[in-house]
Amino acid sequence: MRRVSAYQSDGWSDFGVATAGAGAALAGLLFVSLSINLQRILAGNRLTARAAHTLVLLGVPLVTALLLLIPGQDAAALGSELLATGAVTGGWLFWLNRPWLRAPEQSLVAWFLGAAAPSALLSLSLALAGFGTLTGTLGGLYWLPVGVIAGLVAAMLNAWVLLVEILR
Repeated sequence: MRRVSAYQSDGWSDFGVATAGAGAALAGLLFVSLSINLQRILAGNRLTARAAHTLVLLGVPLVTALLLLIPGQDAAALGSELLATGAVTGGWLFWLNRPWLRAPEQSLVAWFLGAAAPSALLSLSLALAGFGTLTGTLGGLYWLPVGVIAGLVAAMLNAWVLLVEILR
């Protein structure tokens, strides 16, 4: 027996509202932290890419939440939007996090855990949620929390680096 809440957005409004609020608040705080260290961030190409990566990690859950909150949207439309968002996000985050551009002092393991894995989780979970919602399989929208949590946690860690660690 299929759980309707996995494939219909009706029961996801509280999740959408909470995600939109958290994403917007954290993005605002990120802009404040970027402005505090703007000269240092702009001085290096790697830090500007990290700042852009962090904004994407915060912006995509926000956009996803807004898609989820569109009233009266059918499952096919939402599934298509989530699938497209996951695909575009994956390409964008890969471009910002190319492994050969990581800082020399950053190990491959640290890069993978801090950038690649959260980016992949966010993108892949959106795509799986979209595909699952379209086909009525894979647990549908239950993939959304995986990506949202990965994106928000990674963004907070990146924000810490952009605010505090670059001053060391």
